[in-house]
Amino acid sequence: MLPYSLVNFIGWLLSLYSWVIIAAALITWVSPDPRNPVVQFLSRVTEPVLRPVRQLLPPWKTGGLDLSPLIVLIAIQFVERVILPALY
Repeated sequence: MLPYSLVNFIGWLLSLYSWVIIAAALITWVSPDPRNPVVQFLSRVTEPVLRPVRQLLPPWKTGGLDLSPLIVLIAIQFVERVILPALY
């Protein structure tokens, strides 16, 4: 079993990363400038996780919708609600 504070820290990091994914998904709706530092940061932080999901479920198979942020957010919720409580 992991210490309580470590499990809480992992949960906090997962929550923070969820918000970063949401911000990255929302910013794509406004066709941002790719040279913007915020856009570059969001891309650098989220693409390593979203890219493998896009390869498994490409947007052209889902009617042009990129469902990778939704799938990753569901996976994070599963870890936060099922896996982390089991580690206490």
